[in-house]
Amino acid sequence: MTDTQVASVAVSTEDNQALEDRLVQAAKDMRAEIIASSDEAEKLTHIPPHIHEKFEAAGFYLMYIPRAHGGLEVPPVTFFKVVQELARADMGIAWSFCLSANHALMFANWFPAEIHEEVYAGGDFRAASMYAPSVKATAVEGGWEMNGVVNYCSGIPYSTYFIGQAILPGKAENGGPRFGLYVAPKSTFEIIDDWGNMIGLNSSGSNSIKFDGTVLESRFMVEDANLADYAFVGDSPGSAAYGNSMYSARHMSSFGLALAVLCLGGAYGALDEYEELMTTRKTTIPPFISRSEDPDFLRYFGSAIVKLATGEAATYKALEMWQDAAEDNVRGVAPFSPEKDNILGAIGREVIIQAWEVVETELYRTIGASASKKGERFERVFRDMAQAAGHRNPQLRDATFQLVAKQHLGLA
Repeated sequence: MTDTQVASVAVSTEDNQALEDRLVQAAKDMRAEIIASSDEAEKLTHIPPHIHEKFEAAGFYLMYIPRAHGGLEVPPVTFFKVVQELARADMGIAWSFCLSANHALMFANWFPAEIHEEVYAGGDFRAASMYAPSVKATAVEGGWEMNGVVNYCSGIPYSTYFIGQAILPGKAENGGPRFGLYVAPKSTFEIIDDWGNMIGLNSSGSNSIKFDGTVLESRFMVEDANLADYAFVGDSPGSAAYGNSMYSARHMSSFGLALAVLCLGGAYGALDEYEELMTTRKTTIPPFISRSEDPDFLRYFGSAIVKLATGEAATYKALEMWQDAAEDNVRGVAPFSPEKDNILGAIGREVIIQAWEVVETELYRTIGASASKKGERFERVFRDMAQAAGHRNPQLRDATFQLVAKQHLGLA
């Protein structure tokens, strides 16, 4: 690994554990305020300004930004624990936060170090992203003319940049289309007011954006790079610059695992509401006793606890495996293979599905009709979890199973 390092700007003196403890506790301390802001967030269709400011003050957006550029550079486990706590309060708000803050990790991985200082802007960096190549880029003097609309850009309202991939002129070596990976300043696109009419996650700020002939300067485009399968064998620009292996990894897996902790947090929020009713409501049929004394309700509740604990254990073990694969890649032990990327991402996908099934089967079917009234917290969590279950990522389940099998057998 190269010894090239970037000069430090504002480095935290806390060790990783102290930093994690502080950040996770800050997220827990905000739970009541976030819950109280859920209605406002759905009406705004994104994080309310006062909550966004609290996130900034706590340093949440700095977590994946290198310390050399004013960030905290925490390990992924810290980021995931904070996201899970935020999602336990409000899944839509956490979704918006996570899918703008997490791309600070990918940016260092994918883009040349020469633009890191400019884009990270001393820690003022947030970037929504979407891998669908729905924008066409045409070469012009000094850069690329960008045209097209990108949908589902979660976290875009507070983003300073957008990371995506564009279709470039010509053909790739394999005869398919050429792709370019780009990071676009917010001045180059328009945010479309088209979010907020879904069954759930209406506070996730997943608006579309439009490029209408604006020019993206050349330094912001990496030609012939496919966002869905872009990795370095050994050091990436980020790991070479900052000496941290987490900046040289594959990210279809880290994205899938991030969605898993969002769903775990949402499911734990539903479990919190269920627990409240376990001690305050009686059974619906004779003998009318406290639900906490009823064998059936105890079984429903205990089943949910164990299944969520199973999903949580799988997610954080997969995250540990992801970090080990990144470290092995940088050290030259073994490349971070596409097969491992797909397996780890598929683990996250299984957790998403299991978390939804816990909410839908163990909790919703037994909690009682009053919990699903419009405006009830459980009703919102149910809608958000249903939206997540219908996300494109879980829909890739069977296709990924087939791909993993082919890769394992050497047929891919």
